[in-house]
Amino acid sequence: MNRVLRWLFFAILVRSVVLLLLGLNVRHRERLPGSGPAILAANHNSHLDTMVLISLMPLSLLHRVRPVAAADYFLRNRWMAWFSTRVIGVIPIRRQRASPDEDLLAPVCEALGRGDIVCFFPEGSRGEPERFKPLKSGIARLAERFPDVPVYPIYLHGLGKALPKGEALLVPFFLDVFVGEPMTWTGDRDGFLGAYRAAMDALAAEGHFPPWE
Repeated sequence: MNRVLRWLFFAILVRSVVLLLLGLNVRHRERLPGSGPAILAANHNSHLDTMVLISLMPLSLLHRVRPVAAADYFLRNRWMAWFSTRVIGVIPIRRQRASPDEDLLAPVCEALGRGDIVCFFPEGSRGEPERFKPLKSGIARLAERFPDVPVYPIYLHGLGKALPKGEALLVPFFLDVFVGEPMTWTGDRDGFLGAYRAAMDALAAEGHFPPWE
């Protein structure tokens, strides 16, 4: 039942909003993974980001696409927890450790181990529209643990203006998505984060957008 509800939600509602109401221009769609495990690593300005990333993938892979989300927000009540985990398919993670030895990335690692395609936001929380926040180390630590799993840099533009942080109403605004070449572990965390940032800057430049305005 949950799988059917998820298919209906994304096939009918989400795709209608993203493709018809807003409009979506995708560059280099052919670079997207055809199977998992894989990580789609995008900048984060809006709750629409997750919906757009999932809508990029074929419906046949929908059951494999799992967005990472903050547990304190998406599990804040029973209804939100059910909808987030059963329909959207989020992987809830804590923002802070409950104990010094807690592995906050363990649920994400379990999903990658099952062959899922994980949607991950290296900045952590949402930022201001078209502004890039400092990167957290999570994406580098995942790449280190799964050195053979490809990480796809994805630059999203316009979503923070279509549904800004703190707003509930959509503003019609054309959306751009640029898919980068897949990356794999470079051997050290700082080097990987630098390579990811360079890839994102290159995607922004390809769209002739100011570098993170």
